[in-house]
Amino acid sequence: MTRLELLRQLQQRLSAAGKPGLEARFILAHILQVDPNTLASSLFQPVSPDVAEAAQAMVGVRLEGYPLQLLLGETEFFGLRLRVQKGVLIPRPETEGLVERALERLRGRTERVRVVDVGTGSGAIALALKHMRPGWEVWGTDINPQAIALAQQNALDHGLEVRFLQAAYTAGLSALDLVISNPPYLPEEYKSEAPPELEYEDEAALYSGYDGLDMARELLLQAWGALLPGGWLALELAPFNVYELREEAFYRGWEQAQVYRDLTQQPRYLLARKPGGEPDEVLVEQ
Repeated sequence: MTRLELLRQLQQRLSAAGKPGLEARFILAHILQVDPNTLASSLFQPVSPDVAEAAQAMVGVRLEGYPLQLLLGETEFFGLRLRVQKGVLIPRPETEGLVERALERLRGRTERVRVVDVGTGSGAIALALKHMRPGWEVWGTDINPQAIALAQQNALDHGLEVRFLQAAYTAGLSALDLVISNPPYLPEEYKSEAPPELEYEDEAALYSGYDGLDMARELLLQAWGALLPGGWLALELAPFNVYELREEAFYRGWEQAQVYRDLTQQPRYLLARKPGGEPDEVLVEQ
């Protein structure tokens, strides 16, 4: 059997179960310990029975609902390959849009910017910001000690100087320019209908009260006290509750509270400015 024949078998099993057939390439590359991007150049090489058995077994585990990222032990986020593990939120592709919005909001400021990523998980947001803006001073906070250990390891892997603190919200930090977070935003009642993949995540990183906004509401208060005048709060929320929090932000005195859409055109990101400081150019809501 060639790699191509095995790949097609894996794709068929995944597609028949409603999973993306593209995942087969990552699974086979992982078993072969090669870069998925170079697999295409060696598809006519033969595979041993051991490799075929291991690949089929991994697909079997995937079909039981085990997340692909956890099977591979890593995922890519903003050009960084990050370790992931069970019990820590897996970075989502849509969260890259939150990083992009924050960078756009503070564009031109390459030095003397202080940032905290609240609920950092694997450290994805904090590390992406530090990677893109080496001159920024970046922290990440999380109440999950497993998450802090994983984020620290990811920082070491990439040689990025981000300080991770086991603490809630902004950890008492002050004089910040940006508070950014992908907080839990799912309603508690969603647990009964959640896909099996979510069983392997930290529940505290997913669910937040009856409407999913308990932590986000608290962040409106916490960030206000931690930010400098003119500082920014950037949040990723759900399409069904992001506008509700925008209205609450206006009510609490935030300025320029605007919602932006993700790549699928779903409203997802809320950016709001604490009054004061130098005037800012306003981004157009999308």
